[in-house]
Amino acid sequence: MESSLRVETHQVGPLENNTYLVVDPASGEAVLVDPSIGSEGLTDEIRHRNLCLKAVINTHGHFDHAYNNALFTEQFGCPLMLHEGDLPILRDMVRHALLFGFAVQPSPEPTAFLRDGLEIPIGEAKLRVLHTPGHSPGGVCLAGDGFVLVGDTLFAQSIGRTDLPGGDYDALIQSIRSALYALPDATEVFPGHGPSTLVGFEKRHNPFVKAARAQKD
Repeated sequence: MESSLRVETHQVGPLENNTYLVVDPASGEAVLVDPSIGSEGLTDEIRHRNLCLKAVINTHGHFDHAYNNALFTEQFGCPLMLHEGDLPILRDMVRHALLFGFAVQPSPEPTAFLRDGLEIPIGEAKLRVLHTPGHSPGGVCLAGDGFVLVGDTLFAQSIGRTDLPGGDYDALIQSIRSALYALPDATEVFPGHGPSTLVGFEKRHNPFVKAARAQKD
């Protein structure tokens, strides 16, 4: 089924993050996913288009994906949503960012926690939360009709790193296989960095997941 939602990709910042606006054109409702370094200009775009920002959503708590949480929640008075498993990471993001040479403003506390299976309404459509730990304990993906926003769980022919605190390689591979590879092959995958891909293409060609299967076998 073709989704009524429009996924708008904004590649921003020195770490080339993808910040996403997911918009329901009929109602003008939208959510902002992973307000990354360099996403500040989207405040003017949201206002210019008179969008109703329903929520800021973090796919996980790493600083580059939560960098502008405070800016957007304060300016638009909308809730911040995160999986509770990543709350310690979010609370530690100022220190973590300094290790990578970035100064960030602390994030506000989430006003709602994501959980597996939760449905987030945007106009008449919905995003469904998939809990996909591995890159981080509380990592999530957001599935709509024909697409999925995957944060740093899966990339085009790559996977998220698991060497940061809370990372778990085996859990990540299991998340990809059980949650993402269960989606239809034609599902478009929108990652936290880099180009989009398709679930079916990654099933056939992703070398990291294929290698993990070979090692297990």
